[in-house]
Amino acid sequence: MNEQTPLDCVLGFVRAIEAGGGAAEVDSFLAEDFTLVEAPHVLAPEGSVRSRAQVLAGADQSRQVVSGQRFDVRRTTCEGSRVVLEADWSATLLMNLRYWDAGDTIRARTTSVFEVRDGRITSQDSYDCYYTAELR
Repeated sequence: MNEQTPLDCVLGFVRAIEAGGGAAEVDSFLAEDFTLVEAPHVLAPEGSVRSRAQVLAGADQSRQVVSGQRFDVRRTTCEGSRVVLEADWSATLLMNLRYWDAGDTIRARTTSVFEVRDGRITSQDSYDCYYTAELR
């Protein structure tokens, strides 16, 4: 049996999110000690640090906020167990947010740095740059 590479793991995680995956679908990609660090951005000006449990809860809650998530991967860089993924992300909003209305397509340029251990993601540091209505 072939062991998956760190890149395979990260891309599998992204594809599970695109498929509308909630906690049950993304759980197998995340290590027990997984941590997500989000740099400050327009939706979270203070940034955030989330545990695995918080990320899994958020995966289920996201179904009430967006649909049709898509990651157009622009570039990946891998070194050992580290994967850097650059992508254009988009989704359709199901509710009003500060800069967008329900039904709008929300877009961001995102770069995430993932660490993978034993076939599971242990950390993700995410840098999201959202396009607001003024930039559309």
